[in-house]
Amino acid sequence: MENHFHVSATGCDTWAGSATRPFRTIGRAAGLAKAGDTITVHEGIYREYINPKNGGTGDNLRITYEAAAGEKVVISGGEEIKDWIKVQGSVYKTVIPNAFFGDFNPYKEIVWGDWFINSERSFHLGEVYINGKSMFEAATLEGVLNPVPFEKAREPEWSLRTWFCETDDENTTIYANFGEYDPLKNIIEINVRRFCLWPEKTGINYITVRGFYLTMAAPNWAPPTALQEGLIGPHWSKGWIIENNVISNAKNSGISLGKEISTGHNEWTTVGTKQGAQRERDVIFNAIHIGWNKENIGSHIVRNNVIHDCEQTGICGHLGAVFSQIYNNHIYNIHHKRMFNGAEVAGIKLHAALDCQIYGNHIHNSDRGMWMDWQTQGTRISGNLLYDNDTADLFVEVSHGPYLVDNNIMLSMKNILDLSQGGAYVHNLFSGFVSFARVTNRFTPYHYPHETGVHGLMTILGGDNRYYNNIFTGTQPENEELEKKIDVNDWIHPGIVTNKDGSVPKGLAIYDECPAYDETWNKGLRTVDEFANVRLPMYCGSNLYFYDAKPYRKEKNSLVYNYIKPLVNIVTEGGNVYVTFDFEDKLAEVETVTVTTDLLGIAFEPEVPFENSDGTPLCIEKDFFGSIRKAGMMTVGPFEGIGKGPQKIKVAEIR
Repeated sequence: MENHFHVSATGCDTWAGSATRPFRTIGRAAGLAKAGDTITVHEGIYREYINPKNGGTGDNLRITYEAAAGEKVVISGGEEIKDWIKVQGSVYKTVIPNAFFGDFNPYKEIVWGDWFINSERSFHLGEVYINGKSMFEAATLEGVLNPVPFEKAREPEWSLRTWFCETDDENTTIYANFGEYDPLKNIIEINVRRFCLWPEKTGINYITVRGFYLTMAAPNWAPPTALQEGLIGPHWSKGWIIENNVISNAKNSGISLGKEISTGHNEWTTVGTKQGAQRERDVIFNAIHIGWNKENIGSHIVRNNVIHDCEQTGICGHLGAVFSQIYNNHIYNIHHKRMFNGAEVAGIKLHAALDCQIYGNHIHNSDRGMWMDWQTQGTRISGNLLYDNDTADLFVEVSHGPYLVDNNIMLSMKNILDLSQGGAYVHNLFSGFVSFARVTNRFTPYHYPHETGVHGLMTILGGDNRYYNNIFTGTQPENEELEKKIDVNDWIHPGIVTNKDGSVPKGLAIYDECPAYDETWNKGLRTVDEFANVRLPMYCGSNLYFYDAKPYRKEKNSLVYNYIKPLVNIVTEGGNVYVTFDFEDKLAEVETVTVTTDLLGIAFEPEVPFENSDGTPLCIEKDFFGSIRKAGMMTVGPFEGIGKGPQKIKVAEIR
């Protein structure tokens, strides 16, 4: 018999959990729910950590957690603090007994882990919020008494709202500079719980989480070689659906689809006997040993969520995201404070995205938009809108393919950072540049098709990519000076080379001057004169180039209009997002090709064809909007059938 439990802020946990006698806490219902049951939560703020005890047994017998239709339901890892004592000016303090936090005090715990960069200071998992917006942690009390703007932040002026904490055996003291916000007249909250919704046990399968506001949790840094915590996540399970939620203010990651702890937990940092890449290889084989396969792990759906203001990632995952679908999410303000950093920061950061389908997402105002790291195989990245991301729209690292990137709009200064091979880029609009490097010092896995079994290990030789039917606009005016300020030796910009005038090569000519990642690291300014060509063949054609964008030397049927300098802009009006451009009448000039499995061929290292995730042949026959393209002469770029002259096309809605 399937049960339907109700939870209400006016309920009681000793009641029956019915519509007329609801429970008071979601945790009470979570402790009782079995496969096929539904938990409906009614209007209110629920300050609790939800630890699902049971999962479903299949897609038709799920456990569903849902917000009641039309009601705002907040699940918060924070608590409101009202007893602030004035110190001086706009500086206040509060003294909280440590017993208030239970067995997890985020003001004693620090952010740490493999691949974490802390700027030579400590950051706590705790956070302080003014009306739902996080403040900046100061390194010292002086930083609260006399704050100065943190210029690297997206909002330097907001960084003047600072806090600092001290703990002893009995109390935690938090000092905060609230600026113009009186803490007695505004809502001041602090992180208290590590998670909002996260099963303590692994293997809690087939859960749906729908329609909630989930906010203010304190998960730690989530590298691929550790337990990957998130504000919400399935914790090494199968078949979750996370949909129609608003997820915000995770100290590190919003949604984690990542790995559990037994396969490795920061041994590079804590033990130090093996280098990080070697530890990561060990993690992969440890996971296979404990049953990492399609029957047990992954196949999640993450859709229609708004994810914002998380400092590491909006969505992360190593190994646990395999065979998943991530689509129609709006992700923004990821790593917006920029106080700490590391090699795991992006709107979506996945390792081993085997057969993942990532489409229709709107990602902006982040560090990197998407970062596909290691084992990007069978992955399709399609119809996404990316712009105003700091270091790249898409970074694909040390993967052997095959993977497909089609019908995307990428409008940041850097569109693609390619440290991989075996990729196919089809019908995209690029208004920035591509950077590329061979990676000759890391052996990374490739897999048997459509499964987790490892077929082999190899370095990145460079090349083996396909570029068809794309538009490269060349340099946009707002990026001309920014490009010249890029430090080509900075670890966040591997693969960038410069022309002698300091500008960055545009288009696919970069593959004619290919840097080797290990040979050139931190050896002074890198220019295109220093490098050899790609080691594997490239397959490019039917692309359209404007202004200073140049084709790869062996392209076929591509057209170049260097005398046209088109402007591409994002315009937001009335909750809608538009892209504007004028390519004159040149779209119709390109003799495009129909991109299929037969055309794309076989990815070199895994010797696997480009095909759909179910093993059927591939045909790129839809555009950015999912509309079927005309047979025969398709339109170059992501939009099918658009005319000549100025265009203003709605590409997203602000949710």
